[in-house]
Amino acid sequence: MSRIFWCLFFTVWPIIAIVVCAISPAMDWAFPGNREAATPLGQRIDDLFYLILGIVTVAFIGTMVALAYVLWKGSKNEDEKGWFSHGSHNLEVIWTIVPAGVLLFIALYQIDVWAIYRVREHENRDTVNGPRPSHLVAEVTARQFEWRIRYPKPGTKFKTYKEIKAWLAKPHAGDVYAVNKLFVHLNRETLIYLKSGDVQHAFFVPDLRVKQDAMPGQSIDVWFTVNKSGKFNLTCAELCGWGHYKMRGEVEAVEDLEARLRELKALQDFDGVTPPGTAPAEASEEATP
Repeated sequence: MSRIFWCLFFTVWPIIAIVVCAISPAMDWAFPGNREAATPLGQRIDDLFYLILGIVTVAFIGTMVALAYVLWKGSKNEDEKGWFSHGSHNLEVIWTIVPAGVLLFIALYQIDVWAIYRVREHENRDTVNGPRPSHLVAEVTARQFEWRIRYPKPGTKFKTYKEIKAWLAKPHAGDVYAVNKLFVHLNRETLIYLKSGDVQHAFFVPDLRVKQDAMPGQSIDVWFTVNKSGKFNLTCAELCGWGHYKMRGEVEAVEDLEARLRELKALQDFDGVTPPGTAPAEASEEATP
C-alpha cells in the first residue's frame, strides 16, 4: 500500500506543476503585472526565461513520470527482489552529454542578448560624429535611501564622449535636479550613468527588465529603450541599510523630454515670489504700483 501511495504522490506533482503554469497568468503570478517588458531588450530577456522554463518543465515532468512508472511497476509484486547494479557506462555518458549539450545551447543562445546588454552598445556608444544623438545623458546617484538624478542644462548636446565625462566630473550651472523621479525619452535610447554615494545599491526597474548594481567610487553606464509610455517603479534591489525597503522611485517615459526638463528647471529656479517661467524683470514691472 505504501508503494502505491508514493507512486501516486510523485504522479500528482507533474499535474500540479502543469495546472499552476496554466493558471499563473490569470492569478498574476507571472512577470510584474503580467505585462510584457517595456523595452525591446527586456522582451528578449523574457524569451530566455520562457526558454529555460520550458526546458526545466520538460525535465521535471519527465523525471517525475519515470519515477512514478518505476514505483508503480515495483509495487505489483512485493516478493520480487530489487535489482542492484554497479552502474552503466552508457547511461553515465548519456546523462553527462545531454545536460552539457542543453547548457551549451543556452549559453550560445543568450550570447546575442548579453552582447546587446553589456558589450555591443558599449563599444559603439561613440559614432564618427560623437555620441549617438538619441542618448539622454543623466547621472543617477543612489544613496541611503533615495535616488538623486542630475540632468544637463536643457538643450545641451554632447559632441564627444570626453565632453560627457567632463560633465560627469562635477556639477555645472544650469543642471536640472530631481529626487526619485527619472524622466526618459519614449522610443529613443536612454543612457544614464549610475553612481553610489555611500554603500552598494542596485538600480532595478522590473517592468523594463533593467538591473544594475551601483558601486561606490564607480560610474557605470546603463542604456535601454522604453517603447511604452507610462510610469514604472524603480527600486533598490540590494540590501543597503535599515531604510532599504523605502528606497523607491519612478521612471516615466515621455514624448517631449526637453519640455519636461524645462518645466523642472523653472520649478527649480522658482524663488517663491516670481511665477515660474516669468523673467525677474517682467515680474518687477508688474509689481510696481
